[in-house]
Amino acid sequence: MGRKIYIIVYLCLGFIFLTVSACKNEKKTVKQTEVTFNKEADLTIFKIASDSTEIKLDIEIADTDYDIQTGLMYRISMETNQGMLFVFDDVRERYFFMKNTQIPLDIIYIDDNKKMVSFQKNAKPFDETSLPSNVPAKYVLEVNAGLADTWLLKEGDSLSW
Repeated sequence: MGRKIYIIVYLCLGFIFLTVSACKNEKKTVKQTEVTFNKEADLTIFKIASDSTEIKLDIEIADTDYDIQTGLMYRISMETNQGMLFVFDDVRERYFFMKNTQIPLDIIYIDDNKKMVSFQKNAKPFDETSLPSNVPAKYVLEVNAGLADTWLLKEGDSLSW
């Protein structure tokens, strides 16, 4: 009887060891939930150098603490005519970074008169380096990298939404 107990215990321990070993070697993949664009408003950029040049965008608005902290993180792409507008309660120097952001961006800082005051162009994905506005800003617009140059945006250009 004693020998049978040892054999049963030995077999149980062996089974547990094999199960734990199999779990360690099993690679689990976590699929990222795709975050999709949700149009919340229309935004128009008015070029200071031209009375007739307008650039129209569909935008998402980040105006809650959660939305502001999350921003465009975990997105895999964004259309050329899309962007995210961050709305803050106060006017002060802003600092953005690209943590968990997979797409390169142009970051456009905007004052309380809805005029562009500075740019951070071609922000690199996943880079946690601080990207300051260097001047006070109340709003921030993020668009795909390269669009600020393509659209020839300048400080003083204005926006409406």
